[in-house]
Amino acid sequence: MNEQSIKELLRDGGYIADEAIATAVFLALRMEKPILIEGPPGVGKTGLAKTLSTVLDYPLVRLQCYEGIDESKALYDWEYGKQLLYTQMLRTQLDNHLCGTVDLRDAVEQLASEESLFFSQNFLVQRPILRSFLSEKRSVLLIDEIDRSDDEFEALLLECLSDFQVSIPELGVLEARQKPLAILTSNGTRMISDALRRRCLYLYIDYPDLEREVQIVRARFPDICDELAHQMVAFLLKVRELNLRKPPSVSETLDWGEVLTLMHIKKLTPEVVANTVGVISKHQADLEKVTDLAAEELG
Repeated sequence: MNEQSIKELLRDGGYIADEAIATAVFLALRMEKPILIEGPPGVGKTGLAKTLSTVLDYPLVRLQCYEGIDESKALYDWEYGKQLLYTQMLRTQLDNHLCGTVDLRDAVEQLASEESLFFSQNFLVQRPILRSFLSEKRSVLLIDEIDRSDDEFEALLLECLSDFQVSIPELGVLEARQKPLAILTSNGTRMISDALRRRCLYLYIDYPDLEREVQIVRARFPDICDELAHQMVAFLLKVRELNLRKPPSVSETLDWGEVLTLMHIKKLTPEVVANTVGVISKHQADLEKVTDLAAEELG
């Protein structure tokens, strides 16, 4: 498999990739290194991971990051309730096991020698990263919006993404059975540390140029007329040049394409834009700027 075959494979899955994207995926697969993908929201970072999962037939394991996320949500946790239940069920056996002890210290030592029974994989809750590592089949591990997490969480990822292993004090080091295709995404709201960047290949996905965005629209909506696809994408490129609170992303382009297809629109007019502007603009001040632009450009 080379860059061109990956590009064609992604296209078959409905994802229109450029050379940089196809090359990054090829290198990540061959070198078994994670990819850190940055770029504006809605340009296809998460979509790339989902499409790769589909076309490569790898299960998708997704970890959605947020402020305060820790190892108990990302790596592993213990089923304390299950441990307590088993302790209660085995109370008779525990009593028999401890009946020969002479004092409290001796009893504690006896229990400590058996603690591996209660800190085993039978009681281990696999969170997304560990679940991906222990999967019998190679997976796509999507660590989404890592910029929403904090520095402490990044530190947790360093060992995981360097050696594809997780250290658990009670069990030791668990190595990945199959190294996943790890994809980290960031919208750039916070600077990712250099230590984490060093462990990843880097890819920046920006808004596509006119021709590639038209291809994206046509891939999703084959029945849309070519003139309308070019017209709406060209208009959105100009909208993105406005000083908007939230510029329309590729996801809004596709939403708009779906709306125009449902309404059987063949050509953009100021009236069409005014009636559907809420699909591509999400703030009142932005709505006015977009409708004014439509009157100027399409009138």
